[in-house]
Order: sequence, then structure tokens, then C-alpha cells
Amino acid sequence: MCGIVGAASNRDVVPILMDGLVRLEYRGYDSAGIALTKKNKVIRLRQQGKVATLQKEVTKATDFSGECGIAHTRWATHGEPSEKNAHPHVSGDNYSDNEIALVHNGIIENFETLRQKLSKQGYIFSSKTDSEVIVHLIHSYRQNRTVTEAISMVAKDLEGDYSIAVIEAKNPGVVIGTRNGAPLIIGVGLNEHYFASDPGALVALTSKFVVLKDGDIAQITKEAYTVFNNNLEPVERETRKSTIKEGSYSKEGYRHFMEKEIFEQPEVIRRAYGDYITGAIQGSFLKDGAELALRNVEHVQICACGTSYYATMVAKLWLEQYAQIPVTVDIASEYRYNTTPKIKNSLFIAVSQSGETADTLAALRKAKDHNYISTIAVCNVLESSLAREADRCLPTSAGPEIGVASTKAFVSQLATLALMGIAVGDQIGISKKTLKAALSQIKTLPEIIESILGMSEEIEEMTWGLDGKKHALFLGRGLHYPIALEGALKMKEISYIHAEAYPAG
Repeated sequence: MCGIVGAASNRDVVPILMDGLVRLEYRGYDSAGIALTKKNKVIRLRQQGKVATLQKEVTKATDFSGECGIAHTRWATHGEPSEKNAHPHVSGDNYSDNEIALVHNGIIENFETLRQKLSKQGYIFSSKTDSEVIVHLIHSYRQNRTVTEAISMVAKDLEGDYSIAVIEAKNPGVVIGTRNGAPLIIGVGLNEHYFASDPGALVALTSKFVVLKDGDIAQITKEAYTVFNNNLEPVERETRKSTIKEGSYSKEGYRHFMEKEIFEQPEVIRRAYGDYITGAIQGSFLKDGAELALRNVEHVQICACGTSYYATMVAKLWLEQYAQIPVTVDIASEYRYNTTPKIKNSLFIAVSQSGETADTLAALRKAKDHNYISTIAVCNVLESSLAREADRCLPTSAGPEIGVASTKAFVSQLATLALMGIAVGDQIGISKKTLKAALSQIKTLPEIIESILGMSEEIEEMTWGLDGKKHALFLGRGLHYPIALEGALKMKEISYIHAEAYPAG
């Protein structure tokens, strides 16, 4: 997924933007770029490859500094990885005061139609991306209008999910952003403000964030920020304090983030148990009428994607065991496009680490029209769209997961879903003996995992026999079949060895 950073300050924003890009590297990317407004001009640098390669060009560049700018990491969707397809994209006369630069996250589904329309108007495209269509469209509407007004008009033309950040030469102290289906937040600093697609990009700068809603258009300067709705009426949006700690983005002596996150798994389970059974979040599931609703649940529908989907396959078995009610689990994209019958007294659960998984969000929005008793998000990011749009959110509290292959987030989802299954069963009336035994197993699980992690050297020796193998087969029965699926996924993600999982039979 692409990453966006923007900043307006009374100091040079290049270090802010470049540090933000480094913190977004974990999301995966193939190119990076940065653009600034300076002396009524837009200046930019783009590179295929690592952020470190871009940093070298920034360091070599003469007088590449400014108090307002945007930056981007790109994962190619339209057009191959290359410098010309890298963001920021520009429209207008080079180095003139009518030039506009843009960074974009998401996919524009009708970009071909818009591209043809703009080509007829005389706009020349230098890339194969859908993103360049947006910046030319803004430029075309910009005549005799503000950029904010132009963006409002462009939003009516675009089909798809996106977030963007824009700067223009003639308004050098302002960054403007908007979102529709893709994340974009405002960071609030001292004499500076920021945009980002992920709060982790700004964790070293601020813990205060404003989460924009779909259709919002916001502009930031070093002094302030302003948010408008899609009718360009000023609106207030809640300022939230992030719980993300800067240390979460440090390897802290481990060889890589994935290793660190594997060793964090015991603490993640302890945190979930403490939050829901003895601590701060205790009772958060059973509030606002939820207790009565749970007693009436006759069916549960769960949707997720990827690793989260495998976690929900396990949750299905737990819910059916503890609550004695039927559970349907669907890959979110399939639920999204299938005809779904309405089931009386059904509970909807959406699971996503980031809370921004497009298909899972779409499934939740579809569920809103199906008269479920309640919609619940099981999510690791409280600032996310999924957490905000569901009736209730059960935070997994895993902390940021930087490793591309999920480890602790998967375990935290399992722990949270297990505790939720027990909570539903408790409301419906499982025996106290069963309840006590289930909670005891979860409470002692961290120690068991720690004992396994203490066998790291022995486990590494076992892998020597796998050297040179080209295929792997994972088998599992019952609860272990979804675990086998997740194991096969990990083998493919990490080693690029072909792997499949099957029921053991």
C-alpha cells in the first residue's frame, strides 16, 4: 500500500518528510518521492527503489529545502515501478506559479475515461498512473477557483477509494488533503501540522491526531488546520491522543522486526487478558445495550481477509463451542459481492489488523444495511475507519506490527476473539466450570509460548533439513486446520517456497 506524508512548518520540512517515509517503509514500496513549495515554485525529487536512494539525492541536491511539502512511497498498481511513475505527480508549467503537485494512495477505477477527457483538453501525461489523472483534473478545475474548491469538484468525478495530499506553487505555505475510503489523518504539532496515511509516520512528532471522515477536505498551515465537509462547510473533527509509542518502531536489539514481534507474543496475550478480564477495557464489550443484544444472538457472521480470515476460522469453532450458536465465516471480498440473506438476531464481526482493509471495510458497510443486532470491529488501530464505523470496537492492543508477515497481530486477534467467544457464551449461559477452564487456559498461554521461544536454537536446527526443498505441505485437523493455512501462508511470504495446507482428514 502507498504511504503519504505532508507537513507545513516554520522550519525545513525535508527531515520531517524523509523520516516519515522511513517509518512507512514496512508497508512495502518500489519507489519514493518528495516535493516542496519554495519561492512560488514546486521543486521535487523522485527515485525508483529505496527511501535511502531518495535520501542520497536529497542530500546531493542544491538548496533543496522548504517549509511546506509532501512525500510518498509507491507500490505500483498502474504502471511499472519507475521514476516517471513515482509520486509526487505535477500539473502546470514547470517551475511556474501555476504548478500543482500531488501524492495519492488508492485506486481510481474510472481513470481511463478521465485520462481521455483530459488528453482532449491538451493535458500531456508523462506517466502510466491513475494518480496523474487527479493532479491534471485539479489543475483543470483550478482556473478562477481555489485548490480546495477544485478538489471538491474533482471528488465528484472520481470513482474508487483514495486519499490525496496537494501543494501548489502560488500558495506555498499550505498543504491540502482529502480522503474517500483510504486513510488520511492530521497530526497536530507545535507551530507545525502534518498529514499522513498512517499515524506511525508521525509518532516521533506528535501524539495528537485528527481522523478525517470520507469526503472531508482539510488544509494545514504551520499555524492551524481547517476541515471542510464535501459541501465546503467548516466542520469540527475530534482530536485523539494516540497510544502508539516511538519505541514500537525500533528493533530494540533484534535482527529484524519480525523476530522482535514473534518474541512480543506472550506479552500481547497478557495484555489482552488484562485489558478484557482485569483491566482498563473490562466491560467495554458489554455496554450500551450489548449485554441484552448478546443474549438474543442466534447467529454470527464474521468477515476478514488473509491472516485475519484464518483467525476468524478458529474463532468460528470457539464461538460454536462456547456459545452454541451457528457461525458463518466469509472472506470479506466474497461477502461483499455475494447475495447475503438476512438472518434474524445475527451479530456481524469484522476483523482487520489495520482497520483499513478495503474489502473488510466494504463488508462492514454492506452489513450496516442488513439489520444486524450489532456490528463489531476487532482491530489493532483505534484511529482506523473500521474501528470508527462499527457500532463497537474490540481493540487487540498488539501495538504497531512493522513486519510485513503478520505474527503478533494474528495471536492478538486469536486472544481477543477467544475472550469474545467466552463473553458471548457467558451471556447465553455456559457453565461456570467451562468459563473458568477457558480463562485459565488463556491466562497460562503466555508462559507456554515463552517456553517454546526459549527453544529457538533447537527449532533453527530442525530447519536445516528443509534446506533446498521447493514445496511444503501443512496438515491440520479441527482448530489446527486454520493454523495450517496460516503456516502455509507464512512459508510462502517469508521463504518464497511453494506451500499448501489441507485438512488432515
